[in-house]
Amino acid sequence: MIMGDRGTGKSTTVRSLVDLLPEIRVVVGDRFNSDPGDTESMGMEVRERVTKGEDLPTTTAKITVVDLPLGATEDRVCGTIDIKEALTEGVKAFEPGLVAKASRGVLYVDEVNLLDDHLVDVLLDSAASGWNTLEREGISISHPARFILIGSGNPEEGELWPQLLDRFGMHAQVGTVRDAELRVKIVEERARFDRDPKGFRESYRAEQEKLQRQIASAGNNLGSIRIDHDLRVKISKVCAELNVDGLRRDIVANRAAKALAALKGRDKVTADDIATVIPNCLRHRDPLESIDSDLLVIEKFYEVFS
Repeated sequence: MIMGDRGTGKSTTVRSLVDLLPEIRVVVGDRFNSDPGDTESMGMEVRERVTKGEDLPTTTAKITVVDLPLGATEDRVCGTIDIKEALTEGVKAFEPGLVAKASRGVLYVDEVNLLDDHLVDVLLDSAASGWNTLEREGISISHPARFILIGSGNPEEGELWPQLLDRFGMHAQVGTVRDAELRVKIVEERARFDRDPKGFRESYRAEQEKLQRQIASAGNNLGSIRIDHDLRVKISKVCAELNVDGLRRDIVANRAAKALAALKGRDKVTADDIATVIPNCLRHRDPLESIDSDLLVIEKFYEVFS
């Protein structure tokens, strides 16, 4: 989750991720981007084909970023069933929604703190189970819905449901730039983009391709990253002494530290990696307290890691 002032580039940052993320292998023609190597998370149609012994044609595809608008209806998000066709033809005529399109991709909710209650319930169910279940007139359809949920918003415009807040593994804060020279540079860069979008992108191509290779390499090496037992204990001690409910924050902090070590090209997590990620993992540990609790988290980190 990314929270901060209006006009600080939150939405632009999220939508730019699509150019950085690596491609994924999918089953050709599958509406849910099923992974050919993971039968547990496949759509029912694809799983039936595997059971019959069919060879599945596969291809690579870009990870998509799907926008979930605030005013979307539940049918638009979950999908629809053509009841008439289902009853007369005996087939489950299903039209996928946004959750299906975001499967194995990114589902982005701008102004997430203004999201309608009924959509919050839908996202909570899908995020918890990895499946979206649609039931209409006694007809039930389930499909895989494993997506990265990203939300952004301005905390001054409303608070987020505690249940939904807890589903975000990490919480980033974005502030307005105060340095005049940097503000001028941002304005000039925007003007340069408006004059020549193609040339602007080209000027950053080499830097962007380097970052793409770095991310792809980190993803490939992530499984071999080690984190010492002593560091794991200290992470959990920080969580325990901050009275963090549940174990989700412990898990997220371990994962985030490993991801950062992989991004830096190392095979082992250091205390510095943990120091970098743990404020983002614990900042929103208690929705009833102030979100801006970085100082408390950092103080506790240095006390435990001394």
